[in-house]
Amino acid sequence: MEDLSLASMGLLAGALLATGVVAGIIAGLLGVGGGIVIVPVLYYMFSGLGLDQDVLMHVAVGTSLATILATGTSSARAHWKRGSVDVDLLKRWWWAIALGVLGGATLAGNVSGGTLTLVFGVVALVVSANMLLRKDGASLADDLPGSPVKELIGMLIGGISVMMGIGGGTLGVPTLTLFSYPIRKAVGTAAAIGLIIAIPGTLLSIFFGLGVEGRPPLSLGYVNLIGFILIIPASTYTAPLGAKIAHAIDPSKLKLVFALFLGFTGLRMIYDVMF
Repeated sequence: MEDLSLASMGLLAGALLATGVVAGIIAGLLGVGGGIVIVPVLYYMFSGLGLDQDVLMHVAVGTSLATILATGTSSARAHWKRGSVDVDLLKRWWWAIALGVLGGATLAGNVSGGTLTLVFGVVALVVSANMLLRKDGASLADDLPGSPVKELIGMLIGGISVMMGIGGGTLGVPTLTLFSYPIRKAVGTAAAIGLIIAIPGTLLSIFFGLGVEGRPPLSLGYVNLIGFILIIPASTYTAPLGAKIAHAIDPSKLKLVFALFLGFTGLRMIYDVMF
């Protein structure tokens, strides 16, 4: 893709801008992190543009992680000001999450794009099932388990999230609420976890992608700079629109639609890899 024409570059830029718009609206509608939307949209967009299958998912994941550096910082700061970040938990948990991120990012940098796609597809199905089947307020225990289970959970959140190119919300929020965390504190703490995932995850995506053939133009490692520049302002601008729409629509129906979207996306990605 290094020799794309001017027209193709324009198509790429327009598609990336549209990705940011869609991610922002969905994030505002449902209060989820943009990564869970950005990655599959980038995956299918790059596939349609003929990006090499060997690097397709790596670029989608790396670019998504880079966008979280900006959107996650803004979100974490806002939650911090509202006092909804559990600082004590982060002080005890950050290193386990970071260790999981380092392991997951290193693994992601050394496996095939098909493996990354399969990981995303399977976890998307699990998240979809959780949204569809778990009753509101249902919990497993009154608090997080003690060591070393708590640290293991943190490592899994960090490792799986960085391999999927998502922040802390998709796995962090359901995990914390499963252990009776109030939803606002779970969302705020997960926003901070997103930064713990995105910072090393982005750096390692850049490192492992340096010099790899078949990447789209203007890519730094596995981070596409065009996508990074266009997705952030588009998603930031349209997120309030999504939040506004959410007040006019039944949230339970929105949750159902998004769960079905995730389920379909997960199944499609698994199908792409297996067949």
